[in-house]
Amino acid sequence: MTELSLPAKAYLLACDVGKGKLRDRHRAGLLVSGAAMTDLALRGRVADEDGRVAVSGAGPTGDLVLDELLTEIAGERPRKWKWWVRKDARGTLEAVESQLDAAGVIEMKTGRTLGLFPSRHPIVRDPAVVDRLRALVDQALRGPAPSSDVDARDAALTALVAAVELRDVIPGRDKRRYKDRIEELTERGGDAVPALRKLFRELRAIRASAASSSGGS
Repeated sequence: MTELSLPAKAYLLACDVGKGKLRDRHRAGLLVSGAAMTDLALRGRVADEDGRVAVSGAGPTGDLVLDELLTEIAGERPRKWKWWVRKDARGTLEAVESQLDAAGVIEMKTGRTLGLFPSRHPIVRDPAVVDRLRALVDQALRGPAPSSDVDARDAALTALVAAVELRDVIPGRDKRRYKDRIEELTERGGDAVPALRKLFRELRAIRASAASSSGGS
């Protein structure tokens, strides 16, 4: 795997390297799905038409996960970005896991939580890869270059991470401090990033409601 796709990079940033796990598989699934849609947009393979996703260009991307997603989009009636980011996010996450495992970037360990529920744990073979990705995000967010000069893929990755609030990568205080910068990077990331942000806010609200109901019972 010579060059990591955007969803692969997003996946690695969602990993807890020290503990060998994903911190939150649901959050990571939305992140990876949003990154896949963003990657296709940056490659010019999908575009926005009246708020809906349309296939553009021809031929494979060279990435199996992205090609499979592109085939699904081509076979579906026009749908909004939010619909595609949410659709089978878990499946996209697992496809990226398998891809990274096959490439030797991670090693998947399977087990059972509480001795009952199947679990999957990614071991990042070279933690320096994640360190470099964190450095790219840090430079895109805090670097001296204008946001317009930041590499488009680095800008998108940073915006995606901010959208799902990966606070070990972008702490809450930095998200507030660099709010305007994040908005500028988000504009460069395309239509999937705002859709991802809306979906994560919905997830957060559902979880808060569930926690409140549980606490009051």
